[in-house]
Amino acid sequence: MALNERLEAELLEDEDENEDTQEDKFLTFVLADEEYGIEIRYVTEIIGMQKITEVPDVPPYIRGVINLRGKVIPVMDVRLRFGLPERPYDERTCIVVINVAEQAVGLIVDRVSEVLDIPKSEIEPPPQVKKGSGSRFIEGLGKVGDTVKILLNAGKLLFDEGGSN
Repeated sequence: MALNERLEAELLEDEDENEDTQEDKFLTFVLADEEYGIEIRYVTEIIGMQKITEVPDVPPYIRGVINLRGKVIPVMDVRLRFGLPERPYDERTCIVVINVAEQAVGLIVDRVSEVLDIPKSEIEPPPQVKKGSGSRFIEGLGKVGDTVKILLNAGKLLFDEGGSN
């Protein structure tokens, strides 16, 4: 997993520098055929898939919990959170551990891509369409070259229980 090691090194570098260097940086990952990004300041680490202990009476997108170096953290399958079809996990599937409002959560993604600089000037607000429930998690749309990355709102992803926006 050379990509994961390289991303981990970039994350560690970012931790050593001040907060300003994390501004405009996004960890990008793939779900289905789309690329998403989450602000790097929320990402603590990227780990491979491991045994997930199921927990009763949680939403279907919460797969359970993992023991990460003695700390129990919940794990969310982002595909299911967005209402995408489930797919078997493979060697590229990984868990992006994020920390929002003192809450650590693992996000299961199809694969991690890279850390990108996306300046605010290249981010547009999400379209005001009410197509899928996943759209309420979108913070903005980042233009990178001739592609668009869907930038997620980490807080809403973890804590928004649905309903109207």
